[in-house]
Amino acid sequence: MKIHEYQAKALLKEAGIAVPRGLPALSVEEAVEAARELGGAVWVVKAQIHAGGRGKAGGIKVARSLEEVRQAATEILGMVIVNRQTGPQGKKVECLYVEQGADIVAELYAAVLVDRITQSICVMASAMGGMEIEEVAKNHPEAIVKLFIDPVKGLSREALTAMAKTLGFTGDLVESAADFLQKLYEAFVKFDASLLETNPVAVLRDGAIVALDAKMSFDDNALYRHPEFEALRDFSEEDPFETRAKSAGLSYIALDGDIACMVNGAGLAMATMDTIKLYGAEPANFLDVGGGASVEKVTAAFEIMLSNPKVRAILINIFGGIMRCDTIAEGVVAACHAVKLSVPLVVRMNGTNEEAGRRILKESGLKIIPAASMSEAAQKVIEASRAAAGKA
Repeated sequence: MKIHEYQAKALLKEAGIAVPRGLPALSVEEAVEAARELGGAVWVVKAQIHAGGRGKAGGIKVARSLEEVRQAATEILGMVIVNRQTGPQGKKVECLYVEQGADIVAELYAAVLVDRITQSICVMASAMGGMEIEEVAKNHPEAIVKLFIDPVKGLSREALTAMAKTLGFTGDLVESAADFLQKLYEAFVKFDASLLETNPVAVLRDGAIVALDAKMSFDDNALYRHPEFEALRDFSEEDPFETRAKSAGLSYIALDGDIACMVNGAGLAMATMDTIKLYGAEPANFLDVGGGASVEKVTAAFEIMLSNPKVRAILINIFGGIMRCDTIAEGVVAACHAVKLSVPLVVRMNGTNEEAGRRILKESGLKIIPAASMSEAAQKVIEASRAAAGKA
């Protein structure tokens, strides 16, 4: 789950991390009024989308008068930002954040994230912060300092102090920088984040260290511990099919291929997608129906899969363990009638009551293509997809 910058900054402030004063705005007039309320002589008008790269795309503008705030808000609100993070469809700006300007002496980069290779939390920072941090990581990886934290031992102040010195801090700023990084780590843990990125982190002329930007994502598996975060969701920024799948108790992620997959179990779902790719095609989605797929759940899965106009065929791959194959077969038949299935469907099922399940599918009168193994299922669904593409 992702949130907007202004929401992330409110959480950082709660964690004791300094951030500039700012106010969200949903219209040009609200942006001007926000600047007036904040006061000062310089403001920054920022697009609020769940992606980075806003500055390069013109989604962040500095204003030195209320009229410039109005002009910046007019230009940014409603624009579509397209970059590597948004995907080719881009993201439309529907919310702004107006923030007080800052007297900046230096900019840095700081982030905390889960490092899956070392299976630890990583505090990462660089003295070369700002919009070009991706280029820094690519061309100057030695400029990025990483601190891997043993989850048992926790984070030591000595390690943070050494990190601050490596980043070039001297004098009193060493402890200030170490304190900033420690609070960033503590906020990451407290809020069960999967990513907490501040770029840039600014050293102001008065010596304060302030997060000028903030990007935060949460671990979905820990959201039950933070019911208050539900109010932070912006459904306009989320995939509507993923949102619908979640409400139906399904795990769904849209992909770029043309073969839809419905599987029970995340591991089997990954293996199914790998098999499709092995035989030269691309899956259209990851979809795990879990261990208790009712007729309603399977119907919802079909409706979501078929909402993707790229889908030319569907592969159902079921291992009947906790969930019986005959139960899935009944759900599949009912779902096919409900959605008036018009694309080829390949079904492979093994396990508990598999013979009963296959009989239900065979006697349904539907044109369902059976498969005995995963490789056979993948080859058959690819063949059916290509045949459907040839007819289109």
